[in-house]
Amino acid sequence: MAVEEIAILLRGVQLSGELSVPAKAPGLVVFAHGSGSSRHSPRNQYVAQSLNRGGLGTLLFDLLTAEEEEAEARTRHLRFDIPLLAERLAGATRWVLDQLDGSATPAGFFGSSTGAAAALVAAVELGKPIQAVVSRGGRPDLAGDALDEVGAPTLLIVGGGDTPVIPLNEAAYARLRCEKSLRLVPGATHLFEEPGALEQVAALAFEWFAGHLQPTTQARR
Repeated sequence: MAVEEIAILLRGVQLSGELSVPAKAPGLVVFAHGSGSSRHSPRNQYVAQSLNRGGLGTLLFDLLTAEEEEAEARTRHLRFDIPLLAERLAGATRWVLDQLDGSATPAGFFGSSTGAAAALVAAVELGKPIQAVVSRGGRPDLAGDALDEVGAPTLLIVGGGDTPVIPLNEAAYARLRCEKSLRLVPGATHLFEEPGALEQVAALAFEWFAGHLQPTTQARR
């Protein structure tokens, strides 16, 4: 299956992305990478390829421009700017859905690190088109009051050895009022670099998205 290099245009900003949509894909999963990462994240690439093999479409894209990334590497002033990241994610999702076949394509978000918070905020903004959210080693707590408004079924995946992040996910989980699940991957640390850990993440994510992304004829908001 071919990977299409795309340029996403948002309010005068151009963001680079990689779009992969298998034939008859039931939905599209949009990835929101974490702090200091990009669409080239090997972990997100691995998960995206696993979802593609299962028949789901994926979009990986850079939340920041090349110039912003360069400045961010020096100042780290944007990686925790959740409103900005969520705005970019929501805008890119609207843009790519408009580029598809025009039907009400169901979509989901896969967020890692701070990208998980952006995914939850953007899910609230976009509403019905977002039918599922998965967080990998994320900081959903940074979504703040948006946690109380999330309607999309949400899966939080955390490494069992990622002790600083587990309580943050537990606190966010307690605030979520939607269908939800919190899964710990035994022995895994923050980047899921242990043998078999990322495979478990991919399997859990696919199961969640496959069970929740359903075609709809309702108009997109």
